[in-house]
Amino acid sequence: MNTLVTAAAWMIGAITSFTLMAIAGRAVSAELDTFEIMLFRSLTGIAIVVSVAMASGTFRQINLGRFGLHATRNIFHFTGQNLWFYAITMIPLAQVFALEFTTPIWVILLSPLILKERITAIGLLSAAIGFVGILIVARPDPANISVGLMAAAGCAVFFAFTAIFTRKLTQTETITTILFYLTVMQAVFGLICAGYDGDIAVPSVVALPWVILIGCAGLLAHFCLTKALSIAPASIVMPIDFVRLPTIAIVGVLLYQEPLEIWVFVGAILIFGANYLNITYAMQTPRS
Repeated sequence: MNTLVTAAAWMIGAITSFTLMAIAGRAVSAELDTFEIMLFRSLTGIAIVVSVAMASGTFRQINLGRFGLHATRNIFHFTGQNLWFYAITMIPLAQVFALEFTTPIWVILLSPLILKERITAIGLLSAAIGFVGILIVARPDPANISVGLMAAAGCAVFFAFTAIFTRKLTQTETITTILFYLTVMQAVFGLICAGYDGDIAVPSVVALPWVILIGCAGLLAHFCLTKALSIAPASIVMPIDFVRLPTIAIVGVLLYQEPLEIWVFVGAILIFGANYLNITYAMQTPRS
């Protein structure tokens, strides 16, 4: 029981951090574009990662051994995160988070291409159920399809590629190395993309605290999620993570007067069920 309580506490930290990042992203969107948000978020991240690495004595772990794979991973993550920041300004937050939950479905479908993993019958069934959930959330017809909706759906695909390449990196790389290259490379990508026209907006005094919050919340969210998964199995952690959806829906209603659409929740429940089915099957299947 203590283990479950501890894992739940870490997940509350992750849910709070993801929610704060969405709120902060919207707060600065009128002043900064997505590339500028990523640039200043990454600069904040560099300061945090380097400080923690120096204090803990893990900075010496950083090496150039898998530089190319780090670059590939971070290109996908940079693209996905930009799409996410764009989506949260264009469509209801609950819709963004619901579509983001399809990332594990895309991992199932893409892993055989990159990791040479075999797709199981349960994996295909999970993907099919998840796809039905996507259709219910997006309700694809000319009246509902928008750039923001496509951005939210697209970010899940890029996050799936990120997860796959992260899995490859964790076989040889430490968390310090992965986070160091994450923040440094994405700062460079942000600088190039934000500055290609020679005009990079600097956060105002009002926007600066929000930018710092984005950087801190992003790192904290993934740290809390990782800690929760290290304490309890995914079959327990994942249902807690699903609380993100009603949480962000309530935030959308209270702060932005966004409507509560029942079909978003219906589709999200199907997506959750598909992910949960695949996770529980994988945990029950002995590894060869």
